[in-house]
Amino acid sequence: MIDTIRLKEHIYDVVGAIHNVHKELGPGLNESCYQEGLQIEFTQKKIPFKREISFHPTYQGVKMDATFRIDFLCKDDIIVECKSVPKLIADHRAQLFNYMRLLKLSCGILINFMPQYAEIERYFYDDERHLVVPVNRVVHGRRIESNI
Repeated sequence: MIDTIRLKEHIYDVVGAIHNVHKELGPGLNESCYQEGLQIEFTQKKIPFKREISFHPTYQGVKMDATFRIDFLCKDDIIVECKSVPKLIADHRAQLFNYMRLLKLSCGILINFMPQYAEIERYFYDDERHLVVPVNRVVHGRRIESNI
């Protein structure tokens, strides 16, 4: 069972950093600007992170040639994927979900910096059920809660 209260507390400062970057830079810049802003913000807030981490999936314990790259890995278990697009689509979520599943990481945050209010979607991975569950989303400045 997912301990949502603990995980929400665990990602709280990362989400705060995301809000700070969007507030400072505003909407509509390219993705790399926001990534650089997040790097600065994570460093200033002393949030442990690695940027643009590449990894190879495995099949039956054998490392494959395929390569994936995540935008940020925070605190060793939070994937942060940045977008600056007119609208988040299922492919953006699938990308994050696949990373969480392949790496068996408990937390994922998908951000769209393009709108007036940053869209922030938080997801938790339940390794026992092999299931990614939404926690809540912030769309147009309003929080949409999940029922998990």
